This record gives sequence, C-alpha cells and structure tokens, in this order.
Amino acid sequence: MSGTVEQLQAQIKVQGDAIRQLKAAQAPADDVQAALTLMQDLKERLRIETGAPPADAKKLVLKTPKGTRDYTAKEMSVRSDIFQAITSVFERHGAVTIDTPVFELKEILMGKYGEDSKLIYDLADQGGESCSLRYDLTVPFARYVAMNGVTSIKRYHIAKVYRRDQPAMTKGRMREFFQCDYDIAGAYDVMVADAECVRVAVEVLSKVDVGAFVIKINHRMLLDAVFETAGVEEEKVRAISSAVDKLDKLPWADVRREMTEEKGLDGAVADRIGEFVQLRGGAELLERLQSMPDLMRSEKAQQGVREMQAFFKYAEIYGVLDRISFDMSLARGLDYYTGIIYEAVLVEEEEKSRTKSQTKSRNPSDESQARVGSIAAGGRYDKLVGMFAESRGKKAADVPCVGISFGVERIYSVVMSRMREQQIKANRTQVYVIAAHNGLLEERMRITTELWDAGIAAEFMYKAKAKLQAQFKVCDDERIPLAVIIGQSEIDDGIVLIKNMAVRDESQGNGVRVKRVDMVAELKQRLGQ
Repeated sequence: MSGTVEQLQAQIKVQGDAIRQLKAAQAPADDVQAALTLMQDLKERLRIETGAPPADAKKLVLKTPKGTRDYTAKEMSVRSDIFQAITSVFERHGAVTIDTPVFELKEILMGKYGEDSKLIYDLADQGGESCSLRYDLTVPFARYVAMNGVTSIKRYHIAKVYRRDQPAMTKGRMREFFQCDYDIAGAYDVMVADAECVRVAVEVLSKVDVGAFVIKINHRMLLDAVFETAGVEEEKVRAISSAVDKLDKLPWADVRREMTEEKGLDGAVADRIGEFVQLRGGAELLERLQSMPDLMRSEKAQQGVREMQAFFKYAEIYGVLDRISFDMSLARGLDYYTGIIYEAVLVEEEEKSRTKSQTKSRNPSDESQARVGSIAAGGRYDKLVGMFAESRGKKAADVPCVGISFGVERIYSVVMSRMREQQIKANRTQVYVIAAHNGLLEERMRITTELWDAGIAAEFMYKAKAKLQAQFKVCDDERIPLAVIIGQSEIDDGIVLIKNMAVRDESQGNGVRVKRVDMVAELKQRLGQ
C-alpha cells in the first residue's frame, strides 16, 4: 500500500471524528456542511488513488451489440474453410478481388434498395460529409466502376456489410455480417455471363456442402410486363414488386392484403397478378407464357422470354439445369435490378419425396414452407453504373453488370449445425514436439525451429518441465495428428520418435524411431507434402 493511500485513509479517519464532534456539539450547519464536503473530497482522492470505480457508476455489462457476435477459434476455423472454398471457385472462374470503404457517402446508397433503404445505418457527421455504412457490396462496386472508368471486370469481394434489421442469430440474420460477391461487368452477349453466375452459385453451394438447394430464377422484364398487363400504375410498380417479393415468407392471401389495403391496389388487379406470380416450373413455363396473348403484347414480355430461352440453353450446357426453378413469384425488391434475378434457397429433404398429387393438393401459397432459407441471391443491373456516371455530369455510360452474393452467415449456420465441436480443428498445427522427461526445453525449441524452416506447422509447450501427459493432452484437444518425441537417450543417439496421435494403436509403442537427419523428410511424407 502506498504512502499516499495510507495518508488519505488516516485523514479520512480524522475527518470522520471531526464531523461526529461537530454534530455532537450542534455546530452551525455551514460548519458541518464544510466538514462533509472536505470528507467527500478526501474519499474521491482515495478512490482515484486506488483506481476504484465511482460510487454511482453503473455495472459494466459485457456483451456485443444487438445483431453482432464473437466467434471462437473453432468457429473461425470453420468460417475460414468456407471463405477459402468460396474464393477458390471465384478464382477458378478468373475473378480478381477489389476492396471498397466500409462506409460510403449517404447519397451513394440512398434510393437503391427500395423499402429496405430504411435499414441503412447512418453515421454521425464527423467532418462535413453525410456517410452511411454500406448495406451491400453491389452499390459500392457500381460506384467503383463508374468512378474509375472501368468498362469490363470480373471481380469478387468478401467483406462485412451492415443492416439495421431485426436479427435472428440462429438463422444467420444479423446486423453485421459478411457477404461474398461475384460480379461480371461489361457488354457481352445476352445471358452468357448471367448463366455463368448461376454456374458459380452451384459450384460454391456444392463445395461448402449446404445440403439440398434450388436456385429460383425470374426476369424483371417479365415481372414488369405482368404488372403492366394486370393494370398496375407505373408509380406503384416498385411497391407492388416489393410485396410480391414476400411470397417466399407469406401466403398469397397476406401478400394480396398488403397490396390492396396498404399499397392501395384494386382487388381485381391484385387477383390478375396472383394468376401469374404463383406459376412455377422449368423451361416449359416459357411456352405457357407465350400462349398468353395479353401478356405477350408487351415488348418487355417478349424480350424477357427471348432472354430466358437463351438462359435455359446455356444453363443446360453448364450442367446446372437440374438445380433451377423458374419461379414467377421471385421479385428481389432492390430497385437496381433490370434483367434476370435469382435466389438460392435451402430445401427440406422431405420435399424431394413428396408426390405430384401431394404437391397439387397443397395451396400454392404454402410452397414457401419447403424453404429453409435464402443463402445466395443476385441478378442483372445494367443501369446502376450509368446512374453514377450521370451524377458526375458525364454523358450516360452504362456498364452492364450481373452478379451474385452469398450469405456467408447463413451458410455458416447450416454447416455448423451438422458438426460436432470435438470434430473441429481450430489451428493448423500438424506436429507437436514433446519431451518424454527432463523438460529438454531448448532441444524442443531447436526441433520446432527446424520444422518451421521446412514449412511444417509445429508447436511445443512453453514450460521448462512440461509433463508428458499434459503434452499428450494438447495433441488430443487440438487434434494435432503427429508428435515428435524426444528424451535424452534419443538426443544422444541422434534419433527422434514419431508417433501418429490421430489413432490409438498400441503397436506404435512410444513411436517409430527415425534418424534426426531424416525427421523432416519422414514428417513431410506422412503429411503428404
């Protein structure tokens, strides 16, 4: 205890006695108050000296903000594997990566997300610029292309985005989360790049092994033609589109009610929309749409059908036709989509075994019950770059774009739900250097250094007198496959013992004897390097 603290404690004791004496003598109130003020000052000085919290300080609650979370070492190991799997697919298709700021000028983001614009996080003005946290990676990418005069690029971007949504942590819906985007910018033949994006989606979701999934597709021109044919007023198109986009979560009756009661749409118009948006199928659905004369009078419908015919042809070439469902209810409420749109969803395994008669007997509005969750989505957005170019006072310079974004948090939730914690290896350590007795710290350090120099991930226990069982336990807990074991006799003989820690094989004994000079070669052979 410091002298200052002792002095203050003594002064407080003396001051306490003085206050009691003043009160006993019924001293004037001002004198008592002055003594109390001095006592408070002494106690505050003592608090500061000892580092104690203020008396009125609230207890600190250790928690992450709503909609965010921490990840353990094992969880991060799983996430790292997912990111590597996704990145490998992107790079196999020739994509390069870029980075953009985590926040953008507010005006860049506003008006791009329809009704979801209310979910954008605005930042306090820190220097004359109104900024917001990015809502997705697509709008920043379009800004990047317009600002840098890019005319063609195939890029991927893996980064965090932010949405002021109501979180559902167990389902992977959070306020801070990663997106993995793959986009192709440039003027190319119709649907060639679009079909490749779907191929990329199939490769990614198959590689991370999320289970059964289907990629729902639609075309914004077809959807706009439906609204036009049904009699939706132009100013209501985006609002009605946003309502239709909820058909994956709500039954048709609820969506119809939103259209009529909240959006002010005539009931007969809503019913005509319902005839179209509950249609699902494959390429044969295009023939059905072509047989509808009222719809096909629309130039948008004609162009949408032509482009979708090309898409199905290319999808067959890419070998992904069996993963696709043409779903007229898919709307994607974001304002910037102009052509094909798609969304990958997980499907319950039991859905595969349902018969056609059971499917027909179900209310079409219940189709979403097979939907477990959206794990990827995207589409074509040909006007977004030009919108930014115009804002710079330049002549409109549209750069057509198409892309897809993967919801990593949702994928991670699915993958983790299938894994046992004991099966997860948090680190990349392949070899653990163990001393059988006498510690041998310096020799363990020398061997570990030699392994590092050879490119082998290795560790040892940071104790001079490490216990043998404690070292074995590290191998078990961290799932380290191989151990290099040494004792004084092994050092004298110029050998090491190599033991496979992944199996309980008594025939190994204490390990296989290997010459020290051959240690690295033997380990690399066992590790497949």
